[in-house]
Amino acid sequence: MTDWIFNRDTIRSFRFVRCGFDAHTGVARLVYAFDDGPELTETITLPGAPFVLDAARHAAAEQALRLLHLIAGVSYYKAAVPDEIRIDDYAIDADTATLLEGVYRNGLGEFAYRNGLALRDKIRFPASLPSPFGRGAGGEGAVADAVSVVPEPSAQPRSRGERGVAPALNLRPHALVAIGGGKDSLVSIEALRAEGVTQTVTWIGGSQLIAACAAHTGLPTLNIGRQLAPQLFDFNRQGAWNGHIPVTAVNSAILAFAAVVLGVDQVVFSNERSASYGSMIVSADGTVTSEVNHQWSKGWAFESAFGDYLQTHVAADLQYYSLLRPLSELAVARQFAKTDRYDAHFSSCNRNFHILGERPTSRWCGVCPKCHFVFLALAPFLPKLRLVGIVGRNLLDDAAQQAGYDALLEYGDHKPFECVGEGRESRAAMATLAQRAEWREDVLVKRFANQIAPQLDAGEWVIEPLLALSNEHRIPAALWERLRVRFAA
Repeated sequence: MTDWIFNRDTIRSFRFVRCGFDAHTGVARLVYAFDDGPELTETITLPGAPFVLDAARHAAAEQALRLLHLIAGVSYYKAAVPDEIRIDDYAIDADTATLLEGVYRNGLGEFAYRNGLALRDKIRFPASLPSPFGRGAGGEGAVADAVSVVPEPSAQPRSRGERGVAPALNLRPHALVAIGGGKDSLVSIEALRAEGVTQTVTWIGGSQLIAACAAHTGLPTLNIGRQLAPQLFDFNRQGAWNGHIPVTAVNSAILAFAAVVLGVDQVVFSNERSASYGSMIVSADGTVTSEVNHQWSKGWAFESAFGDYLQTHVAADLQYYSLLRPLSELAVARQFAKTDRYDAHFSSCNRNFHILGERPTSRWCGVCPKCHFVFLALAPFLPKLRLVGIVGRNLLDDAAQQAGYDALLEYGDHKPFECVGEGRESRAAMATLAQRAEWREDVLVKRFANQIAPQLDAGEWVIEPLLALSNEHRIPAALWERLRVRFAA
């Protein structure tokens, strides 16, 4: 295979070759290939091995591993976006194909837009199974020989039951809570702590900043390893298509697999309702031509589809939800402002993670869209000195930041391709600051009041409706009843 050369324009197929999990080492291997090229092997390492699974949990782990294999493949598929998708080692049903096509098409929306690619009618996953738990030709159990299986006398075989209904596994009440080092996950962690929900703070990869922030919670932690196939970086140097992928979908699949192996019943993310809204792409004549959502896999469409899929195809008692789904970004900022416990530890700056590597020297770059938005979102709820102390400077009193804030306000530009709130949230936050003595003389706040505010409708000034809670979420009913009062204040 040494003479195989990557050429994105001549590749015809992307293959899901196989996947497997070694319960003795905690390492899962996800194998892919283009055409008849070299195998591309990604590894996921779950701490705590060796693992022992009973028969029912073994079968669920196999389903979850295959789902992870299929979703994580998006990192490699995008390198060439070939016309054909093949699954070599197992078969999938129509529900699985529908989920995957939605993840790939929508999750690669920004990637396609930036690269001028049309993927909408191109991505097709081959479905051949008549039921969610049937087996296709050539598909030996992905976990069968590698996982330690100890059937208990009382354990029943996995029931195929009604079509699309997975059995319950009697998972123990415990939450794997994803942490990214930013304000949102910390709001979730503290809310769950206050409600007495046992949790493990969980992250993927080697970020020292996230590790330090997780340690500061004082809660049990779990750091899952993910190692991409090294050839992918070679392909990028050889002209592969590159760009944004639905990383939250990949991380969700990793945590769902981990939850089954560990025997816990909840995977919790911290995606607010604002994540469901994308950037409106406007033509030269001012017409909106499309919506491209950088954070589609953080939105409600993904959460609802993925959560339902886990309960119908993996385990009926495995709950996947975002604790902050009923909240806007501004409502999350209001919750974060209630404690200063993490002021010196958190960072919502994505550029920080990308460019500072293993030894970050600053938690805020101060020039990226995330820094701009988080500063603006927190400003209505934090004393000015506290906020400036967190970020290191006053971003709203810096004329050089004007273009960045105009994009957040959707004033002459579309919302940035970043995990930031809606334009109406930025406008309402800025309007609120324009009415406060401590902020209204800052250069960008004053510009907003003088130039932009006169062009807004009266409703654009009002922040209160944006702080109201939504009823669209997957939070367990009993937990939500307790959280509703906390989040409304």
